[in-house]
Amino acid sequence: MLLFEIGIFFILPLVVLAALIVKSTILVKQAETVIIERLGKFDRILTPGIHFIVPFVEQPRFSLWTFLYFSPTKRYETFTRHFYRIDLRESVYEFPKQNVITKDNVMMEINALLYYQITDVKAAVYEVSNLPEAIEKITQTTLRNVIGSLDLDESLISRDQINTKLRIILDEATDKWGVKINRVELQEVNPPRDIQIAMEKQMRAERDRRAIILEAEGAKRSAILNAEGEKESSILTAQGQAESQIIAAEAEALSRLKFAEAEAKSLEVIKAAIPHIDAVQYLTALKYIQALPEMTKGSNNKLIIVPYEAAGLANSVSSIKKIFEEIK
Repeated sequence: MLLFEIGIFFILPLVVLAALIVKSTILVKQAETVIIERLGKFDRILTPGIHFIVPFVEQPRFSLWTFLYFSPTKRYETFTRHFYRIDLRESVYEFPKQNVITKDNVMMEINALLYYQITDVKAAVYEVSNLPEAIEKITQTTLRNVIGSLDLDESLISRDQINTKLRIILDEATDKWGVKINRVELQEVNPPRDIQIAMEKQMRAERDRRAIILEAEGAKRSAILNAEGEKESSILTAQGQAESQIIAAEAEALSRLKFAEAEAKSLEVIKAAIPHIDAVQYLTALKYIQALPEMTKGSNNKLIIVPYEAAGLANSVSSIKKIFEEIK
């Protein structure tokens, strides 16, 4: 019995000392922080590492935060967490779908994602009682205000502008809470079913209109190309005919020139051979004689017209006869 009492006398202080050491030791992990209060008043902020506090005089400040999560039953539910370790990492908060009314009185369902990070631990704990719930409420009201200032078409096509506007407004509103809003993303924007049907019909009509316009533009372009092709073909044909006629005319002119030069030389030869004979009259008579056989060809019932200068023709014939006699 004495030994038991002696054992209790020595073991009990060791147990109390160990309990005091455990209670006075706080291990802060990376990206976490702990607020220490001395007799209920803010004293200091513990950074990552091992720290020792004075038991019963100093103690961590506990916070009560309410979080929203998507349960396995496919419903959004809330849970309350009582803790003293504050996470400094960027956190994402998903909001459930809520009904908002646009400027043109169309009700839509919208849910959003919010990415935030605590930058001032003291303000996050002392400036607001329930930080996640406060962020949720102010985001919902801000989202209603922003969508309410836009009509349906603007709210559907201006997501980037809405996200930027929400981020700026929320960042300014939560700055005094020691929170930095990094991003705001609209996850789903669902207009009413009848509006969706009308939008689908409008989209089909717009696509049909574009198809008709493209087909008409294609036919127009094809007609223009065909006309240009025919025009160029006509121009090239006309140019070819003109060049052909020019070449033919030049050839005929050259032929006549050569023929005239040949006749001129023959006249010179005749004059040189028989000076007293008229060379022009000789050639004219020769042409008459050469043309007579052609005139008498064919059927016999032909009317042969003798030129008016028949006497000249006779003289020409007698001149030719005289020339032949002189040559002999």
